[in-house]
Amino acid sequence: MSPHQPLHCRPVEEGDDIEALTILIRSAYAPHAASGLRYWATHQSVEDTAKRLAAGHGFVATYESYVVATITLREAEPDSPVPLLREPGTWSFGQFAVAPAHKGKGFGRQIHDFALAFAHAHGCSRMALHTAQPATALIAMYRSWGYEEAGTCDWRPQTNYLSVLMAASNAQRNGPAA
Repeated sequence: MSPHQPLHCRPVEEGDDIEALTILIRSAYAPHAASGLRYWATHQSVEDTAKRLAAGHGFVATYESYVVATITLREAEPDSPVPLLREPGTWSFGQFAVAPAHKGKGFGRQIHDFALAFAHAHGCSRMALHTAQPATALIAMYRSWGYEEAGTCDWRPQTNYLSVLMAASNAQRNGPAA
C-alpha cells in the first residue's frame, strides 16, 4: 500500500452506492459459493444489503477512491434465537467483505479493527461472529485475530451449513495483532 493512498475507513453514508456495495459483497463471497457454501452474502439482493445496513452500523474502506471493503456491526439482538447474540454488551458483525482484487493486503483486518474500535467506544464488551463450519481458513483467521469458538448455531434453510459462533472480549482483543 502506498503511503500516498492510505486505506480510509468510515461509516456508510447516505450517498454510497448500495448496488456497488452488494456487488462487492457477492464477489467477495463467490469463492464460498463455488465451494458449495450458501452464505446469505453469496446471493443477497440490493434490498437485503440496505436492510442489513439499516439494522446495524455499516462501514466501508476506500483505497484510491474505490470502496474495497465493508463490514456491518449489530448491537445485542434481544430477539435473536442465538443466546450469545442476545447478551447485553455483545455485538456481532456480518457483511464482512474485501474486494477480490484487494484480498491479502490486510484491508479486512484494518476495517475490522476500525469497526471494533467504534463498537468498543459505544458499549461493546464482546464481539461475536458466525461463519460456516466448513470454512476452516476463515475460522483460523478469526482465531489469529483473538476470537475463540463459543458454540454453534443453525441458520438452515437460509444457509446450507452449521455455523460456528466465535467471540472475543475486549481483553482478548487487546493482545498482539496477527
